[in-house]
Amino acid sequence: MRYSKGKGWLVVLLLGLLAASCIRAPQPSLPVPTPQQLEWQQLETYAFIHFGLNTFNNMEWGYGNTPASTFNPTNLDCEQWVLTLKAAGMKGVILTAKHHDGFCLWPTETTDYSIKNSPYKDGHGDIVGELRDACRKHGLKFGLYLSPWDRHQAEYGREGYVSIYHQQIRELVSNYGPLFEFWFDGANGGDGWYGGANERRSIVAEHYYDYEKARDIVWSHSPDAAIFGGTVPTLRWIGNEEGVASATQWCSYSYGYDTLNDTRLLATGMPEGDVWLPAEVDVSIRPGWFYHVSEDAKVKTVDELMELYYHSVGRNANLLLNFPVNQEGRIPAIDSSHAVAWHHKLRETFTNDLLQGSEVRGSNTRSSRFGARHVLDDDDTHYWTTEDGVTCAELVFDFRQPTELNMVALQEYVRLGQNVKKITVSYSKNGKWLPVVTDEPMTTVGYKRIIRFQTVEADQLRVRFNVGKGVLAIQKVAAYRE
Repeated sequence: MRYSKGKGWLVVLLLGLLAASCIRAPQPSLPVPTPQQLEWQQLETYAFIHFGLNTFNNMEWGYGNTPASTFNPTNLDCEQWVLTLKAAGMKGVILTAKHHDGFCLWPTETTDYSIKNSPYKDGHGDIVGELRDACRKHGLKFGLYLSPWDRHQAEYGREGYVSIYHQQIRELVSNYGPLFEFWFDGANGGDGWYGGANERRSIVAEHYYDYEKARDIVWSHSPDAAIFGGTVPTLRWIGNEEGVASATQWCSYSYGYDTLNDTRLLATGMPEGDVWLPAEVDVSIRPGWFYHVSEDAKVKTVDELMELYYHSVGRNANLLLNFPVNQEGRIPAIDSSHAVAWHHKLRETFTNDLLQGSEVRGSNTRSSRFGARHVLDDDDTHYWTTEDGVTCAELVFDFRQPTELNMVALQEYVRLGQNVKKITVSYSKNGKWLPVVTDEPMTTVGYKRIIRFQTVEADQLRVRFNVGKGVLAIQKVAAYRE
């Protein structure tokens, strides 16, 4: 009897340990985002502003010899930019404080090739400061782009330029922060004016600029700033400027000069990567990045902007949409009207979540604390998760009445990592399960994934997840009809 009683206590103890493991949150699958990276991903859409000497000389890449006197906006209004961008749903804006031609939009102490030697406000203007102030007034986050390449600077390619570049960073981050993102462009070295030398200069970017020190300067004043480019980024370029991210999109990556310059890896991420490096899609609302009057009839339409959204945010990447400012100093009306109408279309499309009010059940659940019902609420600390070792599980949603839909939006609880490698979406009609018809590869999820398919009328919806690594943790599932 004593032996049996002892064995019974052992069983109770084991059951207790098992129950505790199911109640306890699962272990994260590394890598995971930092709080700053997660906050950056939650922005989803924000704006680029390209404005400078190129605007007034019908150029994309200035050579560095265009006189500063040609920069002369006649009715510049940074508040108009910000109000336009806010109406278009943008959460922040990144300004090209200096492009490759070396012309600076703030009164820098590092060069005379700046706004202080232009006719704008008789040399007393400061567009970086004006835009920063407008962003603060209207609640947009502010970021800066500072080209490492400088085709005007005589010292470029020599040791002295690196100190100049670092000083420019220091001026910007100390006087205009805090910044939510800082951009180091990838275009580096080539032909230029270089103080009148008119020659070609080449550098090895990963060594020349001392990007580690440059990042530390940024973070000394803006510790939460996301970093684009260089050798120590916190986000990665998608490998193109067409606004299209790969359908398979991992946030994990591994640092290295070769990997950070491999467009194939940049496009998809690396499922076995050891750092969290989410993707950013940069694209312009016009064919060019700077304003050209010849492109006034080539502004992207609302439908084209919707496609950009689906191929960026809908594929687990942030969308950085560029707005060229014209010679007057304003975002043109046609660009503004298209962008605002696009935002209205997005709100119209994603306001009515068809899964709200449905009954949901999971094929496996870790415990009631992590129940399937959590995927229907908007609390980003809630999620549905399974028991350890479960590599495939599904959610089934029962509609109250037959419902038409053609889109499913999914989010992993990425605080525990990105783990889903494949999904399957199907629907039930009159008791028969059928797969949705789509051209979209149903692979990774990550922070956000949107799957579009031919419109169906469904009694039930089923989403099946296959986990590639770690545990399954789903934060949100929603369905819509566009």
